[in-house]
Amino acid sequence: MSSLSWHEDVTLTRRSLSRRGFLYGTSAATAAGAFNFQDVMSSQAAELRKQGRAMILLFMQGGPSQLETFDPKPGTDNGGPTKAISTAVPGIQIAEGWENTAKQMKDIAVIRSMTNKEGEHGRAVYQLHTGYIPSGSIKHPALGCNIARELNHADRELPAVVSIGGARAMGFGGSGAGFLGVDYEPFHVADPGSMPENVASSVNESRFKRRLGLLDKLEGEFASRGGESVVESHRRITDKSSKLVLSPLTKTFDLSQESAETRESYGKSEFGRGCLLARRLVESGVTFVEVRLGNWDTHQDNFDAVKRLAGDCDPAVAALIADLKQRGLFDKTLILWTGEFGRTPRINPRTGRDHWPRNFNALLAGGGVKGGQVIGETSKDGTSLTKAPVSVPDLFSSICKSLDVNPAKENMSPIGRPMKIVDGGKPVDNLFA
Repeated sequence: MSSLSWHEDVTLTRRSLSRRGFLYGTSAATAAGAFNFQDVMSSQAAELRKQGRAMILLFMQGGPSQLETFDPKPGTDNGGPTKAISTAVPGIQIAEGWENTAKQMKDIAVIRSMTNKEGEHGRAVYQLHTGYIPSGSIKHPALGCNIARELNHADRELPAVVSIGGARAMGFGGSGAGFLGVDYEPFHVADPGSMPENVASSVNESRFKRRLGLLDKLEGEFASRGGESVVESHRRITDKSSKLVLSPLTKTFDLSQESAETRESYGKSEFGRGCLLARRLVESGVTFVEVRLGNWDTHQDNFDAVKRLAGDCDPAVAALIADLKQRGLFDKTLILWTGEFGRTPRINPRTGRDHWPRNFNALLAGGGVKGGQVIGETSKDGTSLTKAPVSVPDLFSSICKSLDVNPAKENMSPIGRPMKIVDGGKPVDNLFA
């Protein structure tokens, strides 16, 4: 990519590909026997993939309370007993229990004005992964899968997309690669403290390859009887799986190779191990990693529950940022912390908070994000937005800007409808330096 901003680059591209200019260039190049539009597009895609950009999504399944995380309201009835603490940036305060994250605030941008209309878990999780409202006629690709399709090296031995923690069915909001196909389907790691299931071969390499050869013959017979499309998809899965099984990069999943000090810094929780694995994966070339932490659906005992969850989350988030910086990966790796919505400012009779999509939190760090700032504002009692609302499409457009992905690029769905990577929205003002 050039030193131009993404918007300048797109503007120039649009100018150069105007109808008249396109037809003129095509005619001239064809006359010279040199024009190949596919080569031009492939070259642009290859240039993107050279950048080594990646994203880590820290998804808080269930909807974390903004008042007990990064938009506390101490001294108010809605704020409850939660106190605010100072951070490394004067004037920015967050909730107690997030002391490690507070120390990294110079590298973090807090969005306090995320807003949405979906207050049901399934629909909101789907939208926070795909950017689209669920539709019975189509299964939209998760944004992470779209990003991997744009940025991933096709010949990588490790999966392009990895989902860590949580139930397999809920990984990536139940969306996965959708109509992008099996090449970008998330690889699920249930326990980041152990090697993934079925990645170790039980036989030696030569025997393993003979088995692959036998499988290829059996599939060939099935394809000749009308099963070509099924065999094609299965062969792509088999090819990727066999590369992973035989690759020395499988050691990426082995956290025992990290020092005791590093493992300790992330905390002793499954989520902490997941964040450490995420760092190892992007360091080894994986494009998109999601690490999930559940149980944020705090309809009762909200304050005790969030305290426990913050105990797992806080050290891991801080360690991930520090570790990426120390290894020179921070500027090209975008970190996003968010859930599907927030919690009601009003405390219910069970000392809990209910679903609240009207305003909630998100944190961003790395990937060119300007840290040490708060974007958006809520009222003193937390019940309304007072400044700079940010929609889901706005957030997704900002992600694309960070990763130099064109959000307006269209992929053709199975029903013949072109679908943009992001449907609407614009990058958040002041989020980037």
